[in-house]
Amino acid sequence: MDSEHLIILLFASPILLVQSILLFIDAKKKGALAWLWGMWGLIQFPLPTIFYYFIVIRPYRKKLRMEEQ
Repeated sequence: MDSEHLIILLFASPILLVQSILLFIDAKKKGALAWLWGMWGLIQFPLPTIFYYFIVIRPYRKKLRMEEQ
């Protein structure tokens, strides 16, 4: 492994780990398959976060708005 790959790995690993942890914690709060979101967050960046927003967060907010009315 050359130094370029090592530098990329050192920058990408924390980003993926943080994304995965945040997705897992938030999905667990919302009851939305926490393990799936956490594992997917470890694999790539930023698609899991984008999909999570549209699949979990937006419907959750709409549900809260409907309950308020």
